Amino acid sequence: MILSPFEWTIAKRYLLPGRGEAFIALVAGISIGVVMLSVAMLVIVMSVMNGFRAELLDKIVGLNGHAIVQAYGGRMDDWENILNEVRKTPGVVEASPLIEQPLMTTFNGRVEGILARGNTMEDIRKFQDKLVSGSLDPIQPGAGKVAIGVRLAENIGARVGDTITIINPQGRPTPFGTVPRQVGYEVAAIFEVGVYDYDGAFVIMPMQDAQTLLLLGDTVGMIEVKVADPDKVGDILEPVQRAVQGRAVVADWKTINATLFEALQVERVAMAFALSFMVLVAAFNILSSLVMLVRAKTRDIAIMRTMGATRQSLMKIFVTTGFTVGAIGTVAGLIFGFVVLFFRQGIVEIIGKVTGQNLWDPQVRFLTTLPSKTDPIEVAMIVLLALVLSFLATLYPAWKAASTDPVQVLRYE
Repeated sequence: MILSPFEWTIAKRYLLPGRGEAFIALVAGISIGVVMLSVAMLVIVMSVMNGFRAELLDKIVGLNGHAIVQAYGGRMDDWENILNEVRKTPGVVEASPLIEQPLMTTFNGRVEGILARGNTMEDIRKFQDKLVSGSLDPIQPGAGKVAIGVRLAENIGARVGDTITIINPQGRPTPFGTVPRQVGYEVAAIFEVGVYDYDGAFVIMPMQDAQTLLLLGDTVGMIEVKVADPDKVGDILEPVQRAVQGRAVVADWKTINATLFEALQVERVAMAFALSFMVLVAAFNILSSLVMLVRAKTRDIAIMRTMGATRQSLMKIFVTTGFTVGAIGTVAGLIFGFVVLFFRQGIVEIIGKVTGQNLWDPQVRFLTTLPSKTDPIEVAMIVLLALVLSFLATLYPAWKAASTDPVQVLRYE
């Protein structure tokens, strides 16, 4: 929509009302504020929801892969053959054996449930960038050294260099019954994954040590798999599922965490739908401010009509005025939203201190910090929604202005 110099001059005049029109300016300012807050709220909420899903998926997949091949009974005897078959499957980028078993640990009289994980040395080295203290170098097969999560270390009071005792209730049979197997391991490193449940339970050790602790011999419990496209993990591993049928089962990240990720998706859609009504409310604010402007400028409109202004020109003037209000609010909302996202963690901490409430409890939220991931496509859709609704809100007031009859208005002038 191209405006002539006359139309643009009048539109600018109406965008900046004079001193006697302070109330109209106030209503227009409120409209800009409502659009800004609605757009900012949509950007913030959708970015946080996306960040929560992406961060959670990254943390979970970083430890468990995109899928696991779980043996029936927890023992995979021919795991070498299955591992080679998985690695040859198109779309699989990484596969490695894994032992994972819930056990108990004790230190200085404190007892905690743990999840003992036996990894290959290559997988253990991947925890290097997650270390809080200690070193992974001493952790070698047969060395009796392990790495534990930072929350577990805090719960039992263990530090690097301390020796914790891991208890395997299966143990070995004796003349006096089955005695639980208790093995001492020195804490060589403490790591932080960022998922509260994992940091409070995981004990990482070489796979050979896990086999010895759990009396597994040369078997493993499962094979973890990473694929090129996580969203197509089921299709990629379908040949593996057929090959191991009757011996093992393939479970992907969607199945293992189905309840969690489905809940996140439902909440994300519901929040987007609910918050979209804020943009609709902002559009009604623009409509009401334009209606007031048209009523206040009825005499001016009539004079412009008598001077040769066409109905189309008046439509353009008031559509431009209202749409500009919406556009300014949208841009301000984007800026405000990105600023809030940049300082999100500090804002959460400040609100928590003021209210005395822990707004981001890792035990409830899984993650230790508030995540954020902005999707450019979603931001574009939010901007488009705000601009379209702003444009539609201008049509009725602009049509009313263009329909003004100068004869009726100026009859008694």
